[in-house]
Amino acid sequence: MVEIVPSILSADFARLAGQIASAERGGASMLHLDVMDGHFVPNITIGPPVVESLRKATRLHLDVHLMIESPERWVERFVRAGANSVSVHYEACRHLDGVLGMIRAAGALAGVVLNPATPVSVLEDVVEVADYVLLMSVNPGFGGQELIPYVLEKARKLDRLRKEKRLALPIEIDGGVHRNNLAEVVRAGCDWIVTGSAVFHSPDPEAVVREFREIAAGGAAIRC
Repeated sequence: MVEIVPSILSADFARLAGQIASAERGGASMLHLDVMDGHFVPNITIGPPVVESLRKATRLHLDVHLMIESPERWVERFVRAGANSVSVHYEACRHLDGVLGMIRAAGALAGVVLNPATPVSVLEDVVEVADYVLLMSVNPGFGGQELIPYVLEKARKLDRLRKEKRLALPIEIDGGVHRNNLAEVVRAGCDWIVTGSAVFHSPDPEAVVREFREIAAGGAAIRC
């Protein structure tokens, strides 16, 4: 099943609880939380206290994406704060297998993130110890960017890899997804669709999530 995963990076934090509730009414079952440290990416966002506050405010699955250096120092704290899944960048982990094991041991799903220019082939030997893979379809650090087209071919390659290995591995994509390219993104094999601006810059997040779920369902029915 394809999930539409609203990213709070684009939300109005003064009205965050209401916007999350609106997205949930539209059918969202997951929220995407971008954590940036100002080093791995040129921006700073949230930390464990915000995740902990959100955990108290919603029962939705909290999908935490760590765009930080030395993520092994932080994964357990984010899981304790309430994260249901935590993804770390291949580019930031010297010992990726070990970090994924830490996330799982702490009680969350463990994901690997690839920047746009990092090939899917780097995951061939480690993909079986990940619970999901997140493909960045923009260069990480800021919202509102356009989707980089070649990332869809990466999604197709990853889809073929999981089929060859017979893995139930969700493919997540983050960056530049909107109503005009959503069906193509789903047809490429993506299962968890992160979208921020399209949802939270809308006056009616509920309606947008509902519309996106309908578009995604149509795309999934005719996947290539």
